[in-house]
This record gives sequence, structure tokens and C-alpha cells, in this order.
Amino acid sequence: MSSAAKVRIITAGKADSGQRIDNYLLRELSGVPKPHIYKIIRTGQVRVNKKRIKPLYKINPSDQIRIPPIMLPDKTKLKPRVKFLESIKKSIIYENKQVLVINKPAGLAVHGGSGIKIGLIEAVRSLYPKYADIELVHRLDKATSGCLIISKNRAYLRFLHDAFRNSQVHKTYLALLAGRFKANIVRCSKPLKKNILKSGERIVEVEEGGKAALTVFKTIQKYKNASLVKVELMTGRTHQIRVHAQSLGHPVLGDDKYGNPDINENFKKLGLRRMFLHANKIIFPHPKSDDITVRAPVEQGLYEVLNMLVASS
Repeated sequence: MSSAAKVRIITAGKADSGQRIDNYLLRELSGVPKPHIYKIIRTGQVRVNKKRIKPLYKINPSDQIRIPPIMLPDKTKLKPRVKFLESIKKSIIYENKQVLVINKPAGLAVHGGSGIKIGLIEAVRSLYPKYADIELVHRLDKATSGCLIISKNRAYLRFLHDAFRNSQVHKTYLALLAGRFKANIVRCSKPLKKNILKSGERIVEVEEGGKAALTVFKTIQKYKNASLVKVELMTGRTHQIRVHAQSLGHPVLGDDKYGNPDINENFKKLGLRRMFLHANKIIFPHPKSDDITVRAPVEQGLYEVLNMLVASS
């Protein structure tokens, strides 16, 4: 470990505008565990314009950001293994001069921290060393697979962040839910509130006064004790699909955070050893051409689970 022994005062630029302070620090202090990031925010060690802020604070241009002395990892030791890099390279399903889209494997964190030395973004930076500003455009939960956009430059990153804010990015997911959906289409608009525990873990609940959220579930196939659905996100709240599905009484199968442990255990016998939630399609704008549509193939193991459900129905 190497030590950043002095307090740093960083002046935010236009490229930082609109970013949440927790996400900014996760990038600026790459490799520092996420719980520690939230701790230094919560205890007031991180300040903006000499004031305490919350993790969801959005940065403005010219903000004066105070970053306390902190132990930083020795980045020379954080080199992804060759096989890992090869697997990430094979997961790239779209690329142009500004952006990559990766079919993120389930179980892979999008960035290091919380005991994870190397995440997806660190691996991509190793694959593309000539791009100094490679950054995640959005995130997927560790347990979720599928389409993930990574920008190669700050200008396109800002463009896509604006696109997300203006609902110009459209994402669809495939999910296997517990039980049989009664309706073919279900629109869930329950408000969601996010809480951050002292450990840094995020937990989301349906709660009046929470942020507006809208998820549309469309039934594709009903099985004896499960439903395969297409999910469209109209808003982009943390854990939105998982919490809305739980609130409807049909949690995502394999979800160890919001799901039903007993039901999950039964589905393990059918071979489901991960959360069945896959971002299968994303549509996003390009500043000089038509919208870009990318589809991510579903891993074979999920198809095998569906075949087992057909056989047992």
C-alpha cells in the first residue's frame, strides 16, 4: 500500500458535473474499498465547498472537493491475469471510436473495492491503455449479466449521461420470477427509497416519499412455478427490477438479497446457481448518427434451466 499523506483539494471541472460524489470518489480513489469511501463521506472527512455532503450529492463545476489522507493501493500490483483479460475481450459485443458495450458475466463486479482488487473497468483499462479516460457509463449489479456501456472519452461520457437523464437510453432485461404471473403485462410504479448501511451496503425498499420508479413486466412464458418475463425500465433506480419484482410477490429467482431463500434453494436443484436477470438489449444515441442497438446473448446455463422447467411442467 502507498499512502496519500496530505489532504487534497480538487477543483471539479465541467467533465465532473452531474456525477454523484460517491461515484466520483470510487473512480478517483480506485481500489479503495467501497465501505471506506462511504465512511469518509459519512464522517465528514470528504467535504465540498467546506461543507459536509451526502453520498448522493451531485457535483457542480468549480466545486472544491476535499479528499482526506488515505491509504491507496500500489497499482503496480493490481494487474489482471491474462486469462481474465482474454475472457473480457471475448465479452465485447460492440465497439466504435467512442464506446464499448460488454456482455458482462454474472458474478463480476463492475469495479474493484470491498475486497475485490480487480473489477471489469480495471480490466478494460488494461486492455485499452491508450485511452486515459475510459469510464463506466452506467452500472449493473454484480449478480446481473448483460449489456454494459463503457465510454472511451469524457466528452462521450457526458453525452451519454445526459442521454440517460433525458430518457434517451432504453434498456430491456430478461428475468425469471418466482410463481406464475396472473397478468400478461404488469406496470409497477411503487416509489423506491435507498438506504446505505454503515457497512456501505445499499438496501432499497418500497416506501412512500421515495423516488418515482416505473418498471414494466411483460410475460413471455409461464411455467408451473415460475414466469419468464421481459422487463422494461422507464426509470433507472438502484435495484429497481429486483425490488419491484419482490414487491409484486414474484422475486427474481436466484436473488440472494431480495429473493426467497427457500425458493432459491429449490431452483438450485434445477441448476440455477446465479440470479436470473440479464440485460439483453440496450438502445442509446450517437451524436452524429442513428441510435445504436446492441443485444447480449444469454448464457447457455440459463437456457438449460428453462428447458428443465419445460420438462417439469
